[in-house]
Amino acid sequence: MYVSLKDQVALVTGSAHRVGRAIALELARNGVHIIVHYNRSNEETVKATLRDIKSLGVEAYPIQADISTPAGVEATFAAVETHFGRLNILVNSASNFQKRTLMEVTLDEWNETMAINVTAPFLCTQAAVPLMRRNTPSGGCIVNICDRGATDVWVDYAHHGVSKAGLWALTRVSAASLGPDIRANAIIPGAVLKPADYDEESWRAGTKDIPMQRPGTAEDVGRAVVYLASEDWLSGTLIHVDGGESIV
Repeated sequence: MYVSLKDQVALVTGSAHRVGRAIALELARNGVHIIVHYNRSNEETVKATLRDIKSLGVEAYPIQADISTPAGVEATFAAVETHFGRLNILVNSASNFQKRTLMEVTLDEWNETMAINVTAPFLCTQAAVPLMRRNTPSGGCIVNICDRGATDVWVDYAHHGVSKAGLWALTRVSAASLGPDIRANAIIPGAVLKPADYDEESWRAGTKDIPMQRPGTAEDVGRAVVYLASEDWLSGTLIHVDGGESIV
C-alpha cells in the first residue's frame, strides 16, 4: 500500500552534500521534514542545504555529530527528540570511501571504515526504533545506502567492500527483527555523481559499458529512497540504481 510521506520526519545522515543532500531534497519535495546531519561539511555548504530544503515548504534542522561514536549518535537523536519529537524515516547515507587492497589496509583504516560504514548505522538504527514506534501503527522505515561492495568482491576497495557487505547484512537482520511496524531496505547506487577529480569526458567514458551507456544522477537515488519509504510492503529489499551495471 502507498504511504503518503507528507509531514513525516526523516533523519538523513551525511545529508549536507553529495548523494545525502540529494536524498534529503527529494524527501523534502514529498513533504518530509528533514534533520540534516553532517560531521565535517563546511558552514556554507550546510547553510545552502538548509535553505534549499526549506524552500520546498518543509522544516530543516541541522545537527553536527560524529555518529561513529555513541556520544555522537546520542547528540543526533537528542536533536531529533528536541526539535520534532518523532521520527518516521532513517536514511543511513554517511560513509567514507578509502581505496586500499587487502594487504595495504592498516588497522586504523579498518577500524575507521567499520565505525563509519557499519557501526554508525547500527547505532542509529537502535536509537531510531523507540522514536519510530511512537508512531505506531505506522511505524517507520530505514534505508541503508550501500554500494557494489555489498554484493561483489571489490579488490581495490577491500575494507570498504567488507563494510558495505556488513551494512547489507545489517539491513536484512533489521528487516527480520523489527517488523511488522518498522521496515528496512537498502540501495546500491552506481555511477550517479562525478568524483571531484574526474573531468566530464572521463566520467562519461567510464559508463559506456553499462546497459544504459550513461551516468545517472544523485536524484535517481533520492527517488529510490522515496519509493522505499512510501511502499509499506517492501522490507529486506535491495535496489540497484545503476543503469544496469550490476548485470554485466
